[in-house]
Amino acid sequence: MVSSEVLADWPSWRGPRDTGSTEIGVYPANFDKDNTRWRIALPGKGCSTPVVLGQNIYLTAPVDGNDAVLSYDGSGTQRWSATFGAENAGRHRNGSGSNASPISDGLAVFVYFKSGTLASVELDGTVRWKTNLVERFGKDTLYWDHGTSPVLTNKYVVLARMHQGESWIAAFDKSSGDMVWKVARNYTTPRECDHGYATPLVIQHNGKESLLVWGAEHMTIHDSMDGSVIWSCGNFNPEANKLWPSIVTPVIVDDMAVICYGRNDRGTPRLFGIRITGTGDMTESCHVWQRDDIGAFVPTPAVYRGRVYLVRDRGEIDCIDPATGKTIWSDAFPKSRSNFYASPLIAGGKLYAAREDGIVFVASVMDNRFKLLAENDMEESVIGSPVPVSDGILLRGEKSLFSLANPNAN
Repeated sequence: MVSSEVLADWPSWRGPRDTGSTEIGVYPANFDKDNTRWRIALPGKGCSTPVVLGQNIYLTAPVDGNDAVLSYDGSGTQRWSATFGAENAGRHRNGSGSNASPISDGLAVFVYFKSGTLASVELDGTVRWKTNLVERFGKDTLYWDHGTSPVLTNKYVVLARMHQGESWIAAFDKSSGDMVWKVARNYTTPRECDHGYATPLVIQHNGKESLLVWGAEHMTIHDSMDGSVIWSCGNFNPEANKLWPSIVTPVIVDDMAVICYGRNDRGTPRLFGIRITGTGDMTESCHVWQRDDIGAFVPTPAVYRGRVYLVRDRGEIDCIDPATGKTIWSDAFPKSRSNFYASPLIAGGKLYAAREDGIVFVASVMDNRFKLLAENDMEESVIGSPVPVSDGILLRGEKSLFSLANPNAN
């Protein structure tokens, strides 16, 4: 019998609790491009992570040069596609016009594209509404492709833009697409440090639904109803280092936010533990711990059983106590010239980490130790994060969507 938690929806990039993990289930360790439940060809290159609702899959990808969201059933059969305007293709080798992952409240799917299109689509493929934020608010000036995904509060779909120029966070009515509020978020930073690719988090702060936003060397918490700033923290780059964009999305355990910053890819990582209690400017008191020896530049950590798991850009793994920042254990995947861009998944005690060249590592992280279980070659680039489904793992490659079966599934 499969547990109810395994059968739960995965409605957003990092799952229903923004942890990148699920506690219960039996998932495969060994697979490849041919050893799958099914494999389907995708219509174009997209780097977003699929979401799953009631066994149906939703993902973004270009169709005939246009931005689109597609839906597949649990057998891999396409249900529908909804297309919008022309795609703005990615600049980076691991980028695309469909970098932002969809999100759903169970009634509709909300999508965003590099072209500026923000849209809501009914679960039957009918476009509820669409708007173009580049046309409304100007071109974004990010050096690389967009990265931030939309998030959902009880009432609104919220998107953040952080770049060189007018930066903001804005909320749109889920039903109509009307903009409800838009709040400026501008900070003076060294070159490129104002470029933000991280995704906001919807949290509870002082008993109220709030939005946590990380970027431009500041973490802020906003009232979800009007966008007003109710908490803030700075001092993440006192040395004024240049070329430090914010890419990794923070993870939260209890009242501690763990933030990867700096340039782990260039030997200058930073890792912070920030207590997100109180109100107002908490810069002087919210910094609890800091490390300058580990971090990640691109992959967002996973949270599992109260611990934070970092997969660094070159494949080192660190299990961290979020309260103290101390390492519980460290290990590493086999070395390669390729980097890790996908964020890790922990499902049923197995850690899934996809390298950009299509090698997907599976390791056990149970019993306070690391054990490499498998090294699987999908033979195409994998940038999207693995997704747990009721009977296995869903994996989005550059060209294909793979369903990897639970070995114990009937």
